[in-house]
Amino acid sequence: MCARVAVRQLLRWTVRSPPSSVLSPLQVTRCHIRSRYVEGRLLCSSAIQSPVQSTQHDPGLTPELSLSSLTDMGFTDIQAEQMFEAVSSIRGANASKNVLSTLTALFVLGLKPSSVLNVLQKCPELYTLKETLLQQRISNLRKLGLVEGSLQRVVTSYPKILTVPVKAINKVVMFLREKCLFTVQQAAEILKYTPAVVLEDPDELEYKFQYVYFRMGVKQAEMVKNQLFSFTMDEVRCRHTFLERRGLYETPDKNGQTTIFNPKLKSVLTVDQDAFLKDVAKATAEEYDVFQKLIARECQEEELQQGRIQADDEYGDDDDDDDGDSDYEDDDEETTGKSGYIKRRKK
Repeated sequence: MCARVAVRQLLRWTVRSPPSSVLSPLQVTRCHIRSRYVEGRLLCSSAIQSPVQSTQHDPGLTPELSLSSLTDMGFTDIQAEQMFEAVSSIRGANASKNVLSTLTALFVLGLKPSSVLNVLQKCPELYTLKETLLQQRISNLRKLGLVEGSLQRVVTSYPKILTVPVKAINKVVMFLREKCLFTVQQAAEILKYTPAVVLEDPDELEYKFQYVYFRMGVKQAEMVKNQLFSFTMDEVRCRHTFLERRGLYETPDKNGQTTIFNPKLKSVLTVDQDAFLKDVAKATAEEYDVFQKLIARECQEEELQQGRIQADDEYGDDDDDDDGDSDYEDDDEETTGKSGYIKRRKK
């Protein structure tokens, strides 16, 4: 309802605007608030003792923004003051120029004033986004399958997704579909429930997927259902390896068969540690704590070993440029390994 009130207010401004030209809602908003400024209605309410009394006293702010204009959009007096002070603290022409278009875009998206304030507090970078970029990114998310409801949920929970360029998001989605063989719907579900994936390192994404797919024998549908990409690689590896060394998890063979019943991914990752140890691992907290320290040491040693191998390979490449094609074939076999997935770790 609050969002509708804000949009209705914008429509009222449209009716009041001069009929001599056709303006967009964002332009209408600016024109109306500017006229309010000229009429001398930008002074803050005397009931609100704010350190910033009006835009007239702060040349760094746009004259289009005031406490009264924010309350007209549906913000409470306290919310309007918080918003006004946030904008006051952001210096630069971009923030002053684009703040109104950002507010309008979020209202048109269907967010209520409290949600708009929450989004901008989480991600103040949105104040500086140009209107065209913001609209393009919202439109692109819709094209990728984030329908109404899902789109609002993603923007509210992870507003930083609106700061990521369209090409970067599309590249991640294409990677999920082509490299990991997720369907269009599954890729949309990943964006919906784990939107931070758009900023994750592609090599780390690929390693995590291949580890769970080949080592654990988990298919794409189960990965999506249990939100695999919301867990770090260390979390996945630690719990899986703990079960594996206790004889409670087995890597499937080429036909996907195992000699024991492996626990579901849900039981391995989505439960808290107490439930995992009691119901799945059948172990004590002390045993798991010792194992975590051990696996952390093993990972450090593995990284050091890989660093040495890479250094030796680079040194060897300088000396063995003319060794022939057979050496390259051997290198490819060693890189892939028996497990069938490429082992890549971020340094």
